[in-house]
Amino acid sequence: MPDTMSPSQSADLPPDQPHIVSLVLQAKKALQQGQDLCTHASTLSSESAQTSVDVLAVDALVRWMSDAVLNQLKLAAQVAKRIEQKHSELQRQVQEWDALRNQRSDALDTVLDSLGTQSVPPEFYTVSADSSPFGSQNPSEDEGEDDTTPFGLPNARCNPRDSPTDTIRNPSPGVRLQEKLDKRNDRRRWKTLRDFVDERAIEELLDTIEADRQELDDILARTSDYPESLTKAIEDIKRIVPEEVALPAFGAIFAVQEKTSAKMAEHLESLAHHYANMANAMHDFEAGEEFSEEDLQGMNADADALPGIISELQEGIHTIQAYRDELLAAKTAAQDNLEIHRRILTDLDELGDIMTDMLERQHTVETESLDHLAHLHMQLGPLEDLHHKYTSYQYAYNKLVLELARRRQYREAAQRVVANMIAELDSMVEEERILRAEFQAEHGQYIPEDVCLYIENPPNRWMVSTWNDEPLETLPNIESDLIDEAKRLVSGIEVGIGASQSL
Repeated sequence: MPDTMSPSQSADLPPDQPHIVSLVLQAKKALQQGQDLCTHASTLSSESAQTSVDVLAVDALVRWMSDAVLNQLKLAAQVAKRIEQKHSELQRQVQEWDALRNQRSDALDTVLDSLGTQSVPPEFYTVSADSSPFGSQNPSEDEGEDDTTPFGLPNARCNPRDSPTDTIRNPSPGVRLQEKLDKRNDRRRWKTLRDFVDERAIEELLDTIEADRQELDDILARTSDYPESLTKAIEDIKRIVPEEVALPAFGAIFAVQEKTSAKMAEHLESLAHHYANMANAMHDFEAGEEFSEEDLQGMNADADALPGIISELQEGIHTIQAYRDELLAAKTAAQDNLEIHRRILTDLDELGDIMTDMLERQHTVETESLDHLAHLHMQLGPLEDLHHKYTSYQYAYNKLVLELARRRQYREAAQRVVANMIAELDSMVEEERILRAEFQAEHGQYIPEDVCLYIENPPNRWMVSTWNDEPLETLPNIESDLIDEAKRLVSGIEVGIGASQSL
């Protein structure tokens, strides 16, 4: 409202009437503005109070949901840790199996390497390349063209259709025998005990074990990333959990609003008092009372103060509204956090389904892994059997060498006994022949010829031979260093056999 009267109102007043009506109208307008501002301030204060209640309620719900979410995430973290522990336990058992397999494999390699260092004289295998119970993996280049008996004696093979020129193209038996002896003396051409080992079967066994081991890795790999992925999902949810927001200082806000409202009430009361004074002055003026210059100046001064009062009331409105807006912002923030929690609840439901699926798969993997690990442990049995088999094989071979050496000593001792006996018998026969010749020379001429006809018989000669003329036992000529090696290895192999039985 303007500070002066409208033209229509001015036209109805007497020309000499002072501006009392204008001052009354200004006071009334100021009072109405003050009432409107105070009413708006009261509304804002009520809104602030209700908003404060809403903020507290929503913030309490947000805090409760935050605690609940964090507790759920802690449980999920425990599930991830449990899955990781189970996976680590399986890995530990697998590593123990790996160590046991390496132990068995190293023991077998040691035996095989030892077999590869022990040479076998050709007389032991030239008869048949398949004489070994383990099968020959590397046939000798001399096999198939060998013309010797099991222990080096030449075979008498004669083809009546051979032409004379064959002796030019083909060496004589003596030359060939010398070549064989030269080859026999070259130990680099000898086979070793490892040549009679079925290497292919060993490789197939090791390949099978390695393939099964790789299959176990594939089984474990199906859930190996579960702890990491589950932890990442937990951290992703944890990052979006709303942080605790500092609430507005409700006490300070309400104190300021109350103080501002009280001050505005005082201003409204002064406006009402001013309007009442001006209304009374109007009645006095209409009753014919005249005002002094001093009274008029006081009325004008009061009228001039009205804009300042209205301005202070508006500032009070701004203050109350600013605090109301602060509370509304806090409410909006709390509601936004509440909406975030609604999305988090959806994520938690999905995470719960994922964890359930993970636990089921982890249980399946654990069951399959333990069954497969038990199968792998069973497969270590053949490795142990091979170690024992080839250790016993080397032990038996060295015992064979010693046995053949013992038999050769026995045969040589028996031959010496026989030779000594034949020599003694021959000596006895010669002595007897001399004695009979002397007897015959001294007395024979006096004895009639028809008396004791056999007196002139020479003494019997003796022959010592094998039973039923059995052929003499043929034994290989084993060098002394091979016999010494066999003696040295027998004691060590006995220890190895005991160790293999304890694996």
